[in-house]
Amino acid sequence: MAITEDRPLALESGEVVTKNNRPLGALTRPQSDVGWASWFTTVDHKKIGIMYGVGSLFFFLFGGVEALLIRIQLSQPGNSFLSESLYNQVFTMHGVTMVFLVIMPMAAAFANYLLPLQVGARDVAFPRLNAFSFWCWLAGAIFLNTSWFLGGAPDGGWFAYAPNTSATFAPGNGMDFYAIGLQIAGIASLVSAINLIVTVLNMRAPGMTLLKMPIFTWMMLVVQFLLLFAVPVITIALFLLTFDRSFDANFFNVAEGGSPLLWQHLFWIFGHPEVYILILPAFGIISEVIPTFSRKPIFGYPFMVGSGIAIGFMGWGVWAHHMFVSGLGPISVAAFSLSTMFIAVPTGVKILNWLATMWGGRLRFNTSMLFAVGVITMFTIGGLSGVTHAVAPSDTQQTDTYYIVAHFHYVIFGGALLGMFSGFYFWWPKVFGHKLNEKWGKINFWTMLIGFNVTFGPMHVLGLQGMARRHHSYAEADGFTVWNQVVSLGSFVIAIGVLAFLINVVVSRREAKRNPVEMGPDPWDARSLEWSTASPTPVHNFDKDPVVQYQDDWWHRKWGTNDEGTIVRIAHPEDIADDGSNTNVHLPSPSYWPLVLSFSLPIIGYAIIFSLWLLIPAGIMFLAGFVGWALEPADDPEAAHGHDDHDDHGDNHDAATVSVGAEGASVD
Repeated sequence: MAITEDRPLALESGEVVTKNNRPLGALTRPQSDVGWASWFTTVDHKKIGIMYGVGSLFFFLFGGVEALLIRIQLSQPGNSFLSESLYNQVFTMHGVTMVFLVIMPMAAAFANYLLPLQVGARDVAFPRLNAFSFWCWLAGAIFLNTSWFLGGAPDGGWFAYAPNTSATFAPGNGMDFYAIGLQIAGIASLVSAINLIVTVLNMRAPGMTLLKMPIFTWMMLVVQFLLLFAVPVITIALFLLTFDRSFDANFFNVAEGGSPLLWQHLFWIFGHPEVYILILPAFGIISEVIPTFSRKPIFGYPFMVGSGIAIGFMGWGVWAHHMFVSGLGPISVAAFSLSTMFIAVPTGVKILNWLATMWGGRLRFNTSMLFAVGVITMFTIGGLSGVTHAVAPSDTQQTDTYYIVAHFHYVIFGGALLGMFSGFYFWWPKVFGHKLNEKWGKINFWTMLIGFNVTFGPMHVLGLQGMARRHHSYAEADGFTVWNQVVSLGSFVIAIGVLAFLINVVVSRREAKRNPVEMGPDPWDARSLEWSTASPTPVHNFDKDPVVQYQDDWWHRKWGTNDEGTIVRIAHPEDIADDGSNTNVHLPSPSYWPLVLSFSLPIIGYAIIFSLWLLIPAGIMFLAGFVGWALEPADDPEAAHGHDDHDDHGDNHDAATVSVGAEGASVD
């Protein structure tokens, strides 16, 4: 059916949108939630999401520098730019940083900010627990990186295969920092997963059934369940490794009856669901972006939801394809080969549905859409190379070569990371009240995409030629020099693309300050509930409880059909969206106890590595944080408690019906 508009959207024409003589986005914030110090005590899911985003981008730059150091080392045969020991540390920390300190928290940034908004909630179920998850992750990340200054970083690879992680082969403290730091970060992931699961299942807006939730919410819900069951597995493995190294246990020591294969099984039972923990958020992001800029609903919504659930479920049955050369035996190899082939089916369903959504749509190729299309193409390449690993003879040849490195980066960088950038450009106006610059955005996209393919495409060739991964150097006679130089050049092109993004952030912010134009609530004519409230999002999210009647309910409030069956605009976003003026909401109390409790954990880690005497101050700090948290009141005494008698929403529930979980907002 044709879509017609009676006039252009105000937010596209540049006019300032107001409602009830107040600019959209005007907020009444409690005094305790403003100023720079509020970031240390906030329990607002939006601020926590922003902090996750800033933290992950910082470590993205850090991990990117580590990648450039690796590529400088490998740009010439026999290079001595990095010593063997330092190369192993940089190689290990690059992998650990990108997986645990970049993509996972970057996904958490989107989840924390958007999930309550997309389900129509005031906040997450347990706001202070949410703050604890961020500070705990940051504490683990800082603890892990202090290893650089305290005897050397981890050097056993991000996968930490035994016996390479034993005191014999990794005699410094680096692997101790690895084991303990990831346990601390794992606590953050676990409590965040529980919090977000409860939020989605228990705090949806009236009328929002599970099959009316946005695809992004669905994918993040699947991710939280994966974290809930996968994090304990890697925690057990890390706990055993800590005891092996610090207390002379022998879980992985063959001479004393231990088994190195035990580590591999535990790591990859976590590690393959981890791949989907990394990629499903990007799938959810582009499943919001593509319908918006195709001007169509997502094609095959039930199949998109079902395929995401199937990916999460089947991901538990393919871990041993990482272990085909470890001597599992032909029956196990055959079984895991088949399961690896089958898991490509639900992923293929998603790709076909994205293409069907775009087919016949009114496509708008802005930067967010370009990144989304980039995800489809790059992930498809990575998926096809991954299917070759289901063929055991082929996998045996490719194992521990740069073919694996190429495949992994096409999936994680080409899929997950490009998807995150699509989300940045899409939701930036909702978070900060202004768009990112499209000119710089396209420079960012094309530079990253070209640099990405120049970097990781030739790695397939290098792998098939026999270049081993994790090697510090190679000989000129091996014939790897030319392709390695191409790969190294491409890595610096990616760096230029990342620099373009940073320039874009600065330029866009300055332009927004110099020429302020109110974006309005919905600059993209999007479909889900987060666009039904002011931009930037008010501290209380919604003035009234949203009441949901349809999938893509916000779109249905703006568009309808006339007597001829033509889709026509029935309302403009600025006329029906919340303006952030409600002052009735009692907000959750800011608290510094999650920060105190979180940063007691690294001190416990230092105690295990250096001196058990440090357990005394660590224990005092932990108990202070625990008891202070328990005794602190949940309600914010400084929140504005005024009354707002006018009702701009007709059928919406009165704000007095709203509450946020056991720790959350209540309404006067």
